[in-house]
Amino acid sequence: MSIFGAMNIAYTGLVVDRKWLDSVSDNLSNINNVSPTSGNAFQARYIVARANQYGNNGGSYVAGTLFGDPKGRVVSDPTHPLADADGNVRVPDIDMGSQMAQLMIAQRSYQANLAVVDRSKSMYEAAIGIGK
Repeated sequence: MSIFGAMNIAYTGLVVDRKWLDSVSDNLSNINNVSPTSGNAFQARYIVARANQYGNNGGSYVAGTLFGDPKGRVVSDPTHPLADADGNVRVPDIDMGSQMAQLMIAQRSYQANLAVVDRSKSMYEAAIGIGK
């Protein structure tokens, strides 16, 4: 594999990681959204990544997005302005612990791919220096 091949593979990983981080941060920022029971709850977003096999270069890509259950969870909050006659509202069915774990994994993956790009760049610069 060439230096550029390693950089390309790491770049595809960076793109997937960025989308992953975007979806997790979106989910976390909307975890406390409240909807009336007659409407849908905020739907969590989950990124689906796939391996990309073309020639000798691999990499990854975002194959799609899955969405959480629009029904969410119904909770009792009679003081909320959106509460129904029974005092219930709809909230997203998002687990904060799971999302925080996903956030840490995505951050570490992003850092690892960025390190590969940086080291590949250093090797490329060293190879150019040899030719002088």
